[in-house]
Amino acid sequence: MSAAFLKPGISVPSRAGSQLQGTPVVPRQSRRRKSLAIAYEAGPGDGAEPRRARWEPPRWREQLQRIRQMRSGRDAPVDEMGVHKCYDSSAPPEVMRYQVLLALMLSSQTKDQVTSAAMLRLRRRGLTVDSVLQMDDESLGQIIYPVGFWRNKVKYIKQTTAILKQKYGGDIPSTVEELVQLPGVGPKMAHLAMHIAWDSVAGIGVPAPPKLWALPPQLWTPTCTGSPTGSSG
Repeated sequence: MSAAFLKPGISVPSRAGSQLQGTPVVPRQSRRRKSLAIAYEAGPGDGAEPRRARWEPPRWREQLQRIRQMRSGRDAPVDEMGVHKCYDSSAPPEVMRYQVLLALMLSSQTKDQVTSAAMLRLRRRGLTVDSVLQMDDESLGQIIYPVGFWRNKVKYIKQTTAILKQKYGGDIPSTVEELVQLPGVGPKMAHLAMHIAWDSVAGIGVPAPPKLWALPPQLWTPTCTGSPTGSSG
């Protein structure tokens, strides 16, 4: 409305006055398009930092070649008397898997020759879940002696065997998570049990530090730290 047609005494409310009276003012939207920032990868010669080479242990290829040469004959005790050789391959699958687990439990802190002999004595008595449950602790201890910590292993074997009978129908668990819940079974044993008993690679078993220090002299080079006696901790 033009000011010329207004009656005297009547004023037109301003935009600010409309806001005060409760009438919202909608701002106009800008029709400008947003600008996009464009970045380019630095090419060779543009001052870009060179890609760093991936770190590798010193002389590891040389040491790997030495290991392959030493293991080419497959004549170490573990090749003939390891856990994978301690069970009865002609036994039913669940019995075979149970024997694998027991061999792993006996092998802790024990030489392969001692473990193999103990497993042979157990198998001569008929190594099954039921036969072990019927065996008293003293007889079981006499059979597995002199494996390392044989008294504790008698207790763990009886407890674990009872759990396998009640919870798994005489078989062993098929997962690492369940295996490590059994008395006397650690992660290394669980991974090896998965590999040998279930033919499933769920991880790797890393040797304990004393076995790492037992490496042959051919692998000890000036790049290795510590000493074969284990004094470096």
